Amino acid sequence: MLDVRGLRLLREVKLRGTLAAVAEALAYSPSSVSQQLSLLEAEAGVPLLEKSGRRVILTPQAELLVARAEEVLDILERAEDEVASSLTEVRGTVRLAVFQSAAHAILPAALTILREEYPELRVEVTEREPEAGLFEVSARDFDVVIAEQYPGHTRAHRPDLDRVVLGGDAIRLGVGAVDHGETPRRESSDPDVHAVLLSLTGRPWVMEPVGTASREWAMQLCRAAGFEPDVRFETADLMAHIRLIRSGNAVGLLPDLVWAGEAPTVRMVDLPGDPHRTIFTAARRSSADRQAVAVCREALARAVALVATPSR
Repeated sequence: MLDVRGLRLLREVKLRGTLAAVAEALAYSPSSVSQQLSLLEAEAGVPLLEKSGRRVILTPQAELLVARAEEVLDILERAEDEVASSLTEVRGTVRLAVFQSAAHAILPAALTILREEYPELRVEVTEREPEAGLFEVSARDFDVVIAEQYPGHTRAHRPDLDRVVLGGDAIRLGVGAVDHGETPRRESSDPDVHAVLLSLTGRPWVMEPVGTASREWAMQLCRAAGFEPDVRFETADLMAHIRLIRSGNAVGLLPDLVWAGEAPTVRMVDLPGDPHRTIFTAARRSSADRQAVAVCREALARAVALVATPSR
């Protein structure tokens, strides 16, 4: 009989491409990974891996085994959930991947709901960029990911993952500090987005790192207006964005979620067209009905509803 651990490792090789990457992801030594895969080859009676430069590729027979490994892992996961569901209380562990502003705004309320209503449920949270989080849910490193999608930017759909929208999140232009004694508000912008942005041509900008969906969207927005933004500050930390904008050292684009329902501390200008990013959760289809996963996603949805839109 083929060893389940070996089948899982073979699947990991297909996902990650190198034995070193598999070892790092699973906290094994590379020699241990290689040894277990050699044992699996001996059990299968056929070669499973071929070297291709620094990477390894699966033989046709290994591809057949990986397809069955997916089914085996799904069945085992459902079996675990059936056992957990037979108990009177929701328990177990949900591993959640979340990007920064969602962690700041949504998680505290969601975790409070779960602690009060499902005290035996353990939730482990790790900050991940959405693209990495989606991959790692597919790879079974996490159970649920909170991810985002920007206007005009479509993330690749993974057939093994579902997608449930939590809500929309408006994106606005942050242009400076709220004056002392002034009630924080959002200001209506010029109806011509190009004019609004062109007025900031010479100003330093803060943006998220190159390669992120937010950076790509922000750059396209500025380029469509006819200029290349002077990006002097690059960080994924939106709290740093707020401080740079509030201190007058930069301008930038901020999603409403970053305020976690509180009044903004910088002047926020509405952008024409009212652009929104979409916030959603994704889980493996095979485990989406798992009781612990379902109540976690329900709590996240309730938490989003609790985050009030900042006042104008």
